[in-house]
Amino acid sequence: MDRTKASSPDGATDIILESISDGVFTVDHQWRITSFNRAAEEITGIPRQEAIGRYCWEVFRSNMCEGDCALRRTMKEGRSFVSSSTYIINSDRKRIPINVSTAPLRNEAGDILGGVETFRDNTLVEELRRELHGTFRQGDMVSRSRLMQRIFSVLPQIAESDSSVLIEGETGTGKELMAKCLHDLSSRRDKPFVAINCGALPDTLLESELFGYKAGAFTGAVRDKPGYFSLADGGTILLDEIGETTPAFQVKLLRVLEKREFQPLGGVARQRINVRVLAATNRDLAAMVDQGAFRRDLFYRINIVRVVLPPLRQRKEDIPLLMDHFIDKINRLRNKAVSGLEQAALQQLMAHDYPGNIRELENIIEHAFVLCAQGRIGLHHLPPLLEPRQPHDSPPLAASSLRTRQQNTEAEAIRDALVRNHYNRLAAARELGMHKSTLFRKLKKLHIELPATDGRTPPRS
Repeated sequence: MDRTKASSPDGATDIILESISDGVFTVDHQWRITSFNRAAEEITGIPRQEAIGRYCWEVFRSNMCEGDCALRRTMKEGRSFVSSSTYIINSDRKRIPINVSTAPLRNEAGDILGGVETFRDNTLVEELRRELHGTFRQGDMVSRSRLMQRIFSVLPQIAESDSSVLIEGETGTGKELMAKCLHDLSSRRDKPFVAINCGALPDTLLESELFGYKAGAFTGAVRDKPGYFSLADGGTILLDEIGETTPAFQVKLLRVLEKREFQPLGGVARQRINVRVLAATNRDLAAMVDQGAFRRDLFYRINIVRVVLPPLRQRKEDIPLLMDHFIDKINRLRNKAVSGLEQAALQQLMAHDYPGNIRELENIIEHAFVLCAQGRIGLHHLPPLLEPRQPHDSPPLAASSLRTRQQNTEAEAIRDALVRNHYNRLAAARELGMHKSTLFRKLKKLHIELPATDGRTPPRS
């Protein structure tokens, strides 16, 4: 290196820029790159001679370039922006997580000549974060609560067994995720995992869906159709909402579990199956047995191992972890760069009781993503239903006022679910965690009018 250049201020700056591990580049007012240091070459995988003179978005391929560019804001407003989380696509087409800081590039007179952007490769940080989260992860389930950690600790032993498992928990606690986790940890992991919601179908349809049918079994049955038990052969089947089945259907299901064989509708011969059966419910089956609403022999058949998932209000320490999980998931799905939550938004989410449990929390985060493309989620990005709690020193609401407020909140939640599902009643009921007949009763009670179309087919975009 030229010693005279190294001894000058500009030469010293060049040495510093070449020595640091952060990538640095500068642009002029036409957004063409005017300098590009060694670390920028290594992080992006693009040589300096190829980068200089090109538009910055051609080299620094970031999701920020498509939306709210920090460097553009810096040059427009004449001020710096620090630590925006985003990612770039390097020359090998790999996604690299980075932190970005920008500042205006001024001359001695204070005139803005362009902009400078500094970025840091966060790949190692992200890997360490994922490794740390892995300590609290089983399949797609994440938790650091002691209640869930106890369940996680015995999942491998439960998965190794071929016994039936009953998974109990409120709506939205992740019963299907738990069933999928048991399947993925078992020796059947390479075979199918099939889940069916028993509460969504009447007996006749549920029977044909589970056991299949032969051609001619009923009007419209023009060819054989295999049922879910056949499709899951060798693997695992989840009978979700098993508490919604009728006693008549429970008899047929009991025979399948006892004999490990079934007879398709309209068929003569019985078919043998090799399927592990998992069942899930948000109801108290033991109480239903005592009331005569659920067969005792079937209950004992499916309740060989019982797993009870706690509601989110009993594991609130998991809320920040779950929020990070959902933010990371939706960032990847929607190509966004949301970095987290502002403190006020986090406090409000921690204060909520989540009657819809984890599913409700995920819906809240998804709602926020509609309004927040990058940066941090604020209070104004959260659904309006999440009102702050009433201060302790405030006078209590009258019972009638409280009841009206609860009904208004429930009505708004139902309307939102209907709109999101294009007024498909069954889909909206599933999202809300209730049976379709329950939804119909609430629609009538809350005087919610529906359009003439039933919403079974979403509108074309």
